[in-house]
Amino acid sequence: MLMKKVAAAVIEKDGKILVAQRKGGALAGKWEFPGGKLEPGETPEQCLARELREEFDIEARIGAFICASRFEYKHISIELLAYRAAHVSGEFRLNDHARIAWVAPAELRGYDLSSADIPVAEAVIKEGAC
Repeated sequence: MLMKKVAAAVIEKDGKILVAQRKGGALAGKWEFPGGKLEPGETPEQCLARELREEFDIEARIGAFICASRFEYKHISIELLAYRAAHVSGEFRLNDHARIAWVAPAELRGYDLSSADIPVAEAVIKEGAC
């Protein structure tokens, strides 16, 4: 199975981390760090800036790389590249998600995260690498 590169944003505000609940598709109902598949010729940082505009109508500054997580779902194999991000402007609009939540890092374990997002959450909790 071909491995798809996917970028995810760990957006932090006032000590809380943004997670978003998927509205549809194979992982409907699961929580995730927002982001999406890299387009040809796109860097992970460019992908995240584009995806955050598309998914939430916000502008974000993409920061440091956190870690990579690989996971094989039944329908796709992915390498998830997680980056820190900061909300710069725009009001959050839910274009692709059922809801969002701002949670303390330790509370991430209480959310039903997509499998590829779990190592990212653990890295955020520990402030380490995946």
